[in-house]
Amino acid sequence: MNTPMAGLGLDIPVIAAPMAGGASTPALVIAAARAGGLGFLAAGYKTPQALAGQITEVRSASVPFAVNVFAPNPVPADLAAYRRYARAIRPEAERYGLELPGGDPAEDDDHWADKVALLIADPVPLVSFTFGFPEPQVVAALHRAGSVVALTVTSAQEARAAAEAGADLLVVQASAAGAHSGTLTPQRLPPPVPLTTLIAQVRAETAVPVLAAGGLGQPGDVAAAFRAGAAAAVVGTVLLRSDESGASPAYRAALAGPARHTIVTRAFTGRPARGLRNVFTDLYDAVAPGGYPAIHHLTSPLRRAAAAAGDMERLHLWAGAAYRHASDEPAGRILARLASGL
Repeated sequence: MNTPMAGLGLDIPVIAAPMAGGASTPALVIAAARAGGLGFLAAGYKTPQALAGQITEVRSASVPFAVNVFAPNPVPADLAAYRRYARAIRPEAERYGLELPGGDPAEDDDHWADKVALLIADPVPLVSFTFGFPEPQVVAALHRAGSVVALTVTSAQEARAAAEAGADLLVVQASAAGAHSGTLTPQRLPPPVPLTTLIAQVRAETAVPVLAAGGLGQPGDVAAAFRAGAAAAVVGTVLLRSDESGASPAYRAALAGPARHTIVTRAFTGRPARGLRNVFTDLYDAVAPGGYPAIHHLTSPLRRAAAAAGDMERLHLWAGAAYRHASDEPAGRILARLASGL
């Protein structure tokens, strides 16, 4: 292992990715660590109080773990486009008796300052950031607190900037990854570069150790990432059906059901994210405006209602290109299998 990873106590260099919205439970994080790997708590969409409670729960298990935070990098919503989209999706909300917020867009920073303050005051072994980079003083404060800092990048150019921002580790995310792209420029989609090629491009720009993410569903995928120069593999979609995952029954059923294409869409959140194609994406992907987090807040009530009703056609089904390898079994067994080719 490279030096920034040495203090994390990994027996297998496979990490359970942060999956905001409920899938990354404390049980999943603990299971990943007990399998010899590492797990991420996802701070995204949680209150600081809820995050603190999960940190306490995982820490009580006496295992290494990490926390991922959404760094502010908003995509302002055009007011007219936002209101047009609210009107367009109104029939989907009405089937559940919902009235969506169609007035002014809701913009926030996901409790950024309070979450950073929490992680400085109550430090964890590893903190990663997605969507953007924290200010230099935040990176320095986390270093003083004893945390390793990882920054998510989707290109060699972003990797160079992350190294200059003080990153100890780079989470190199390929376009095959499920859920939101970590790109710093969400108005433009990253090109579909294979993960191994992207790792090579990043390593040509910087010596900062690489954690490889995106499309890792089988042991051979993980082994190829290591041959390309990765220090560890980060997997998410392949764990969504695991015993410890917090994915909803409808979400699990969609992953296990008849094969669907994955697409990158802004329809649910206004920021590009890869998921399974469904009725909602078919109807609204072409008309969805950019605007994060405004579109996320607009569609959240509908998505919650769809999940409760078991309606996978109006639910965001985030999934990477290798989603068919997700399996219904303990997370530790999945991680051990993925590491078996190393």
